[in-house]
Amino acid sequence: MKRVTKKVGKYEIGRTLGEGTFAKVKFAKNTETGEGVAVKVLAKSTILKHRMVDQIKREISIMKIVRHPNIVRLHEVLSSQTKIYIILEFVTGGELFDRIVHKKKLSEMEARVYFQQLIDAVSHCHSKGVYHRDLKPENLLLDSKENLKVSDFGLSALPQEGVELLYTTCGTPNYIAPEVLRKRGYDGAAADIWSCGVILYVLLTGYLPFEESDLATLYKKVNAAEFSYPFWFPSGAKSLIDRILDPNPETRIRIDGIREHPWFQMNYVSVSRGEEGDVSLDDVRAVFDEIEDQYVTESSEEKISPLTMNAFEMITLSQGLNLSALFDRRQDHVKRQTRFVSRKPAKDIIAAITVVAELMGFKVLRRGYKTRLEGASVNRGGQFAVVLEVYEVAPSLFMVDVRKAAGDTLEYHKFYKDFCAKLDHIIWKPKEGLPTSSLYRTMTC
Repeated sequence: MKRVTKKVGKYEIGRTLGEGTFAKVKFAKNTETGEGVAVKVLAKSTILKHRMVDQIKREISIMKIVRHPNIVRLHEVLSSQTKIYIILEFVTGGELFDRIVHKKKLSEMEARVYFQQLIDAVSHCHSKGVYHRDLKPENLLLDSKENLKVSDFGLSALPQEGVELLYTTCGTPNYIAPEVLRKRGYDGAAADIWSCGVILYVLLTGYLPFEESDLATLYKKVNAAEFSYPFWFPSGAKSLIDRILDPNPETRIRIDGIREHPWFQMNYVSVSRGEEGDVSLDDVRAVFDEIEDQYVTESSEEKISPLTMNAFEMITLSQGLNLSALFDRRQDHVKRQTRFVSRKPAKDIIAAITVVAELMGFKVLRRGYKTRLEGASVNRGGQFAVVLEVYEVAPSLFMVDVRKAAGDTLEYHKFYKDFCAKLDHIIWKPKEGLPTSSLYRTMTC
């Protein structure tokens, strides 16, 4: 069976983990160590066309500078004549956002641990002069041991000599600090702290303190810090959030004050500050030069059948050998990246997906066994898009990987449930009580 094979340096590239407007994130294996990594792939022509060179340079530079146990690690950066490959730590536990959706809200103890790790990571960033500017649960990942990892530094700011205030309005509206909206210059550290306060409120309640259907009303409430607590909200956390969600950045509590607060101090174990010392950015500058294609060797052939997925990829998908989450569509937890399996022929799966998607009002774009669905976002008025890809995991057993490419995550949750309900006739449901080992043997035969 023919399949696409690609190797970037010592990394063997596998399946796509995520897909956005300007980049793809793929799973890869370090062929020297066997370690799984995530590879962010950017086309040089795209970033040049959209004048994103400085932004991408900044993101890569920042991730090299901020090395900390609670920040997604950048291993290295590789380049070819046409593409840039950012090799990142592969974080398997999903988004903190999904944990909140699954549990509705977190316990006070669990929320405090994640908040402590978030503050440690943000403090380390600030000590390096780095301000994230887009802190939210979707940009907070969990590793296999459920430790928090801050990710997505695409909107981050680096210090400039002689410049104390930032002026770019950026971030996600529900998490953005009021001074950022006023467009008169703001302190990046204070703005990040505000976002941390909103995150803590969400962890403990399961919903946002500031949420309105129109931006004008939302901004008005953010500017006035107009929100309320449910009656059962922990009093200690309330006293801390009151000081964080202070609309005046001059009187807003700082990192040191947060760490000294009694609620934060409970069971707090400080992690190391991360790696110190000077970091060379010479290689970052080098990847944007016109260089010969010395790192990448790849061979690709036309796909005439679905890609196969080997056992190693399946194990990494399933967070070890517990494969119930992969095969059990009935679980309540629907991640932004989801999947189901079918015993129908691959062509029948694609045909069914096309019919259902068109009935739901989506534009269907197909290329082999990869399908993109595009439509209007209900919540935000922008684009909503989903990418589906069919993999053969065993003879006559196919996995359909479904991931959000554009739009709101909550909207995607609803889409996925509705979509699967309409595809119920092709989705395979393993019998109750089927042992994990049996599934593993099925996949690797």
